[in-house]
Amino acid sequence: MKIKVQSIHFDADRKLINFIQRKVDKLELLFDRMVDGEVFLRLNNEGVENKTVEIKLNLPGSQLFATEKARSFEAATDQATEALKNQLKKFKTRVKNGRV
Repeated sequence: MKIKVQSIHFDADRKLINFIQRKVDKLELLFDRMVDGEVFLRLNNEGVENKTVEIKLNLPGSQLFATEKARSFEAATDQATEALKNQLKKFKTRVKNGRV
């Protein structure tokens, strides 16, 4: 799946972008009809958990979104993809039951 990564007020290195791509690609194993996605990376100035990851997935007729803060972008990405995994499972049951 094609994702667009935007880092706000800094330049994300290739290693981080590849890590995020791999994590989001694993979500395709749950639902293979995803259209595309966007990832926003932000550095906040307050607190220890100052890295925010926002992931938006576009599905046919719907959109899923998760945002997480952590000490590192990798940890925040793990948490956000786990939240999206749960949302995808719920979405699949709604699709199966014809409630979408």
